[in-house]
Amino acid sequence: MLDEVFRAHAAGALATLIRLTGDFDLAEEGLQEAFTAAAVAWERGVPVNPRAWLVQAGRRRAIDQIRRRAAFRIRQETLAAEADIDRQAAPEAADEAAAAFGDDDLLRLIFTCCHPALALETKVALTLRTVCSIPTASVARAFLVSEEAMAQRLARAKAKIRAAGIPYETPPREQLDARVEGVLAVVYLVFTEAYAGDPERSLATEAIALGRRLNALLPGRGDVTGLLALMLLHEARRPARFDAAGDIVLLEDQDRGRWNRDAIAEG
Repeated sequence: MLDEVFRAHAAGALATLIRLTGDFDLAEEGLQEAFTAAAVAWERGVPVNPRAWLVQAGRRRAIDQIRRRAAFRIRQETLAAEADIDRQAAPEAADEAAAAFGDDDLLRLIFTCCHPALALETKVALTLRTVCSIPTASVARAFLVSEEAMAQRLARAKAKIRAAGIPYETPPREQLDARVEGVLAVVYLVFTEAYAGDPERSLATEAIALGRRLNALLPGRGDVTGLLALMLLHEARRPARFDAAGDIVLLEDQDRGRWNRDAIAEG
């Protein structure tokens, strides 16, 4: 049960905690402790709004951390004020997609991770770790580096975001097209790497899930919808792309009965 909640709400809860705390590491620590507390508290039943519960628990733990870190400075009013967490975090809110340019923390997180000031590999790694909630060890395997090296790369990326003052926000409308293009480039790179050499399909699955999120958060954009459709149609053919020996099967020779009809229909 906790795994399902993690997959559904971790990214959104983390995004809100980053906005509230102004710090990636502090938000991640708070969310990790919130999930630890949830493992005990939710034995009596899952709350109506799991994401709001996680944000509130993570926020309290972030405040405790700040009080223990005398040298750490952050705007006190941001953390001391009672935030309207249900309004900010409720994934079932009917107007969530329509408010994508206003209060959507997940969209802010995606644009921050894909900021043009960051190198492309850094954007991909940070997106996988924070937006897709993939463990650092798994991200490291995808990049063919050690977990320690990936942890250092992620730490440098977060430090650069702080040092460069990269804003945690959706871009203004005059910059939106260029910034969305950068985000889509990251998503497509994740998918193509998975399509070429990820036998477990985990990265392809994450790329498509991220494409679906973007399509919901940025409704009516043909570039976002088009990329999602492209990934779905390619992924639909994956089961027929290789024969029993592991050799690639050309499109005209593929067994169409093995194609994923649901993915084709969605695409």
